Amino acid sequence: MTTTTPYVPDTAEAILDRARELAGVLRENSARIEAERRLPEDIVELLRGAGVFRAAMPKTWGGPELTSMQQAELLEILSAGDVSVGWCAMIGMDSGIYSGYLDDEVARGMWPTLDLANSGWIYPQGKAVRVPGGFRVTGRWKFGSGSSHCDWLGAGVHVFDEDGRPETDPVTGAPRHWRVMIARPGAYEFHDTWHTTGLAGSGSQDYSCTDLFVPEERSFSFSDPRRTGPLHATPDAILRKMPGIPLGMARAALDHVRELAAQRTDRETGTPWRDDYRIQSTIARLEGELIAARAGVFSTLQVQWDALSSGDALSDDARVATAIARRHAFRTARSIVHELFDLVGGSSVYKPNPLDRWLRDANTMCQHAVAQDSVLQLTGNVLLGGTSASPFF
Repeated sequence: MTTTTPYVPDTAEAILDRARELAGVLRENSARIEAERRLPEDIVELLRGAGVFRAAMPKTWGGPELTSMQQAELLEILSAGDVSVGWCAMIGMDSGIYSGYLDDEVARGMWPTLDLANSGWIYPQGKAVRVPGGFRVTGRWKFGSGSSHCDWLGAGVHVFDEDGRPETDPVTGAPRHWRVMIARPGAYEFHDTWHTTGLAGSGSQDYSCTDLFVPEERSFSFSDPRRTGPLHATPDAILRKMPGIPLGMARAALDHVRELAAQRTDRETGTPWRDDYRIQSTIARLEGELIAARAGVFSTLQVQWDALSSGDALSDDARVATAIARRHAFRTARSIVHELFDLVGGSSVYKPNPLDRWLRDANTMCQHAVAQDSVLQLTGNVLLGGTSASPFF
């Protein structure tokens, strides 16, 4: 008796096509995803089978190695189905990027198949003390999106020597040595903290460990990539795809209200919505805002990708443009959802209405660092001739 291994899409086009097929299924399961406060196992397996987690895996391994633009488009498609799914997919597909910061033989052993999901909070909220062969890690990390279904879980730390003194970064000379430790999720203790306004289905719970040994070869620094190419030329590759999530959410919200307009009549005037000047003008204006925000994201990513692919130096303007466009996409998408929520009125407040969920998701996602006003200060400083204080642009 022979068995056939299920086909997993292995090209960018095939993965994007499968994601489009899944979008309706994700939308139908949105209420369940939110109620469970994590991705249900069957949804995780749909993503795995669609090739989502392998999206950034290198071509040298047989992976599709999607460009940053294709990764953003993939998240846009998935997020139009369900925003929490898009968020977990964004984190999960970082496996392909993180693997490029490890020695290839080690990484290949950690990812024997290409469809293993990543999770973890990379910022240094923990402490790693150097010991023979690796580190002893202690800390507690927030925002473990997708940690309930991940195969590898990362944790950002500052490194200390065996005498307890902070190490400097051996590559950049920075006064603190920031590394990401990677271990199996079973090595950590999880804390049921993810009771939130939005993105409930992302399962972004806290996790912690005390004196966990992590071999040095299963840790990495963003300042020391081992793989070459545009996904590893700058450490911001993990952020470039993020605006696909708010863009997909806003697209879904606009499509939803346009469908409503075909059946709805203004209660006060008796005018069908499709003939109402106020509705027509609002929909067109919001479409324009989404078109502009989306164009900003993809055009700046393309400029960056082309420069990194050819080895050309990025200008200061081009270097920060992706971060500015990313923040703008998050804020614009939230504004679009808020206005649509108000436009539809009282029926928006009931949880069976997806506008309620999109509103809460929009507000929650905009609390991420990439959507904060601090991005404007950091990038504005560069635009005015200053030096970036961020490692990501």
